[in-house]
Amino acid sequence: MNVEIISIGDELLIGQVINTNCTSMAKMLNDKGFNVNKVTTIADDATAIETGVKEALQNSDCVLITGGLGPTKDDITKYTLAKMFGMSLIESPRVLENVCSIFEKRGYPMTETNRKQALVPNGCTVIDNPIGTAPGMCFEKDGKLVISMPGVPFEMENMMKERVLPLLLEHYKVSAIFHRTFITQGIGESFLSDKLEDFEAGLPSFIKLAYLPKPNVLRLRLSARGENHDKVKAELDNQANLLLKELGDYFIGFDEDNLAVLLSQILLERGESLATAESCTGGNIAHQITLLAGASQIYKGSVVSYSNEAKAALLGVKEETLKQYGAVSQQVAEQMALGAVKKFNTTYAVSTTGIAGPTGATQDKPVGTVWIAIANNKGKCWASKHGFFSSRENFINRATNECLSQLIRLINNKK
Repeated sequence: MNVEIISIGDELLIGQVINTNCTSMAKMLNDKGFNVNKVTTIADDATAIETGVKEALQNSDCVLITGGLGPTKDDITKYTLAKMFGMSLIESPRVLENVCSIFEKRGYPMTETNRKQALVPNGCTVIDNPIGTAPGMCFEKDGKLVISMPGVPFEMENMMKERVLPLLLEHYKVSAIFHRTFITQGIGESFLSDKLEDFEAGLPSFIKLAYLPKPNVLRLRLSARGENHDKVKAELDNQANLLLKELGDYFIGFDEDNLAVLLSQILLERGESLATAESCTGGNIAHQITLLAGASQIYKGSVVSYSNEAKAALLGVKEETLKQYGAVSQQVAEQMALGAVKKFNTTYAVSTTGIAGPTGATQDKPVGTVWIAIANNKGKCWASKHGFFSSRENFINRATNECLSQLIRLINNKK
């Protein structure tokens, strides 16, 4: 059962707004067994909308549209769809009541412009939007559904979960779809592909392997789909076990593509804690961890010691060490990590010190050089040197992922 997603909005095409709707919609659809076969972004233009929907209906069983349902003149999706399906617009008392209620709760006066939100095509099925003024609309043509939803992300997501997905599951028969995602680290995509050549050749036709690279981390996703739920799941489990053996020490975790999530889960299970001491990553490691709800259960704090003075004053890095070896060195990285463990009284601390560039390099320490250290509360410390020769942003992300993955490996090896 194929679904095409169409996102409408000039702001998406010029890069003014990031299109997060298609990502969240695709995930929700896939979780329920629907296959997204195409994602299209088009302008706020009647001809483009009509052409896009007609083409989607030729290639897909269902079309989901977001955007262009606001009350202003540039929002033309509703009017275009009504014309396409030969319908006229009528005022829906139910929608009008919802719009009036929302404006009353917000303390805003109801205007004629906003009253237009209650206009709906007279032959569509109206989909209620309890948290916004733009209703969804469902059209049916030759057994296929075309569903239009608001472009505001939280409104769309609520409508998808509460109304659209149940409607689709009632209308269509879906296949079983299962995924297993493995996180690997320490091997490049092409090298891993060569290593897994025989494994891939032996996969059943209904199971596919995808490579999903991120900075200094590579995810592998096994996807299986078919009509027989139990058979598909059993074979996927079998192939997942075979893949796990092939990956060996390169495997560091399942499912989560966010290493901070994986690390936090491990620390929480073990009742252990973490602090960070960052120089070249500028607090990015702390940022990734504190994005997670409940991070305070495992994370105690950070020192972003960008200057030598801060390294010495806040983390206890010795002045003579900085003078003799320089800030980007094994010795400084180790003293930073040990200082953070002591300062925050944690089980572990990680540190980074390096040259993100484009300036600051020396003959012995080119741009991209970074030292990473991990210390524990027993006084032990592990340090490693890396070279991430890329853009400044990519350098920071790669160093962050390397740091997190190293700690995951260290903890897992101690189990």
